[in-house]
Amino acid sequence: MPRTVVCIPTYCEVDNVAEVLRRTRDAVPDADVLVADDSSPDGTADVVKQVAADLGQIDVLVNPGKVGLGGAYRRAFAVVLERGYEIVCQMDADLSHDPAVLPELIGIVESGDAIGIGSRYVPGGAIPHWPWHRRALSRYGNRYACGMLDLPVHDVTSGFRSFSADALRAIDYGSTRATGYGFQIECAYRAARLGLSMREMPIVFTDRVRGASKLSTRVAVEELALVSWWGVRDRALRR
Repeated sequence: MPRTVVCIPTYCEVDNVAEVLRRTRDAVPDADVLVADDSSPDGTADVVKQVAADLGQIDVLVNPGKVGLGGAYRRAFAVVLERGYEIVCQMDADLSHDPAVLPELIGIVESGDAIGIGSRYVPGGAIPHWPWHRRALSRYGNRYACGMLDLPVHDVTSGFRSFSADALRAIDYGSTRATGYGFQIECAYRAARLGLSMREMPIVFTDRVRGASKLSTRVAVEELALVSWWGVRDRALRR
C-alpha cells in the first residue's frame, strides 16, 4: 500500500477517540494516524497519547487555539504532505464513520481516482435512526449545494474521504475559507473546477451515541452563504 495516513479531527471526543483509534488500527494496520485536536478541554489529546503509546503509528497535533474543522484539516494536511504521504484519508472521530470501510476508500485512490467519497446518498448508502427532519435537511442541503455548484457527486458534505497527495496540492487546500463543515463542500468544489476525478462509494452513516454534535446554526449559515456566493459568482462569470 502507498504511504497512507488517516487524519481525524477531534474536539471533546474523550468518550469516542480510543475506540475509533483501535478500530482504525484494526482496519488499516499499515496506515499511520494523525489526530488533529482542536484544543479540547476534556482531555481528548491525552487519551490519544495513551492509545498511541499502546498501538504505535499514531500522532497528535494539538491546535494552540480553537480553529474549527476547516482550520484543523488545513493544519493536518500541511503536516502530512510535508511528511511525504501519498494517500490522505479523513474521517470523523464520533464513530459515525466505520473505519472498516477505509480499505475500500483507499482503494479508490489506488485505482487512479483523485478523491474517494463515502456517500450516504448513492445506492447502498444509508442513515439509520435519523429523524425525518434531520434527514430532509441533510439531503436537500446536499442537493442545493450540488445544484448550485454543478458538482458531479451526491454527498458533497461527507467528511469520510480519501485523497491523493497530488489532489490535495492541486486544490490548494491551504487557501480555503470555510471554518466548519463547509470545508468539505469547498474541497469538492475546487476539485470539480479542476476536473479531478471523484468517485463515491456507499456508506452507512451511524449517528453518534456518545457526546454532543458539533453542528451549529452558525456552521449551517456559513455553508449556505458560501455555496450561494460561489454559485452566483460562477453564473455571473459565465455570462
